[in-house]
Amino acid sequence: MDREKIEQVCLSLEEPMLETLKTLVRIPSVKEAPKDGAPFGLPARQALDKALEICDSLGFECYNADGYAGHADLGEGSVEDALAILAHLDVVPIGDGWTLPPFEPTVRDGLMYGRGTSDDKGPAVAAMYAMKAVQELKVPLKRKVRLILGTDEESGWEDIAHYKEVCPMPRQGFSPDADYPVINIEKGLMVLELCGKLAEEGLQVKEFSVGERHNVVPGIAEALVAGGQELADQINGMDFPFPVEAVCTEKGVKIRTEGIPGHAAMPELGRNAIGQMLLVLKQCGVRGALATLADAVGMEYDGSHLGIRVSDEVSGKLTLNLGIIRVENGQVRATLDLRCPILADQQALTRRAQDIVSDMTVTVVNCKDPHAVSEKSELVTKLLSAYEEVTGLPGKAMAIGGGTYAKCLEEGVAFGALFPGEKEMAHQADEYISIEDLKKNLRIFTYAILKLAAREG
Repeated sequence: MDREKIEQVCLSLEEPMLETLKTLVRIPSVKEAPKDGAPFGLPARQALDKALEICDSLGFECYNADGYAGHADLGEGSVEDALAILAHLDVVPIGDGWTLPPFEPTVRDGLMYGRGTSDDKGPAVAAMYAMKAVQELKVPLKRKVRLILGTDEESGWEDIAHYKEVCPMPRQGFSPDADYPVINIEKGLMVLELCGKLAEEGLQVKEFSVGERHNVVPGIAEALVAGGQELADQINGMDFPFPVEAVCTEKGVKIRTEGIPGHAAMPELGRNAIGQMLLVLKQCGVRGALATLADAVGMEYDGSHLGIRVSDEVSGKLTLNLGIIRVENGQVRATLDLRCPILADQQALTRRAQDIVSDMTVTVVNCKDPHAVSEKSELVTKLLSAYEEVTGLPGKAMAIGGGTYAKCLEEGVAFGALFPGEKEMAHQADEYISIEDLKKNLRIFTYAILKLAAREG
């Protein structure tokens, strides 16, 4: 490969790549109620249409799978043998704590801010322009390269389910929706719903509904409880290792706790505001299901008090995130996001949780099996080679708790786009991507495509 020529082509594509990312960030592609031709709402459909329109202008052959997902092809060959790159255009809700407009890209000090810049529009755009770089290099390809763009990755993956019904899926590829160097093992995902009753005795909770997605660590929690100024003063005088504020209102005492938002795959990097609120309510005398949740979950992220703390040498420890809670009509409903080690028995974990929270019912809402690819496979070794060639850093395969589209492939791994030592901004307030990192991703993906799809010799 002519490194100088590759660099010249990538350099020429940097500005168009940045403008494309800005265009896509401006589309607020949070999942909404379905509309005709827009199964996940109009913004998600608009993001897909715009991305495919751009891919078409770049010279790729495009296909829209009924608004669920779409693809852009470079080169010829069978779909089964194609190199797949799977990314998504949907984003999580805005959440709390933003100081910049989430859907108007802002560039400051070498960073581009906006919801989706790092997860996953930025990496998707880098892959798009890496394909363009390969096209402009006029390198003969031995296989088709297919960029698959989904619009429901942050929710139920109905996009890929539909796509598989109408399009054959390649066997091998990668998803730029995690970390470098290469993620060859992804933990299993299990979403549990815990339901129970509000207690008639003890502190009375009137309102407590927080969280929109199970895979987001909530950063702010608010609850309204029965009481007056004395209770508000009592709470404000308590010593908690996190910010708590209580204000007396006409309807009762409004309590607010401030945490640190984050991604459920790495809950230890955040601080769960729902868990904080549960501990405050328990300290103030709440009973019933809310007290059970405070004792069994609270602010834990490893499942210890829920009886499901497990780990294995292959993929590490189980992680837990309490992402949603609803208190309505005398009922409490909490949604937990579990990332389970590859060797864990998910049914056994559910039974253990039910034993611990015996006054609540535990229901499995969603379940995805773990996924693993050999670290000695050609896919992994060549991706590591591309990473090492561009960065000069040593590459290795590793396991994560995040679940990516890589699981949709028989032989799929996660490859980028977050570099070692960089701050994880996915699902967080003031989400951003480093412009230099985005440019580096363009080069890494270009080398990856060349190593895996170019005709040898």
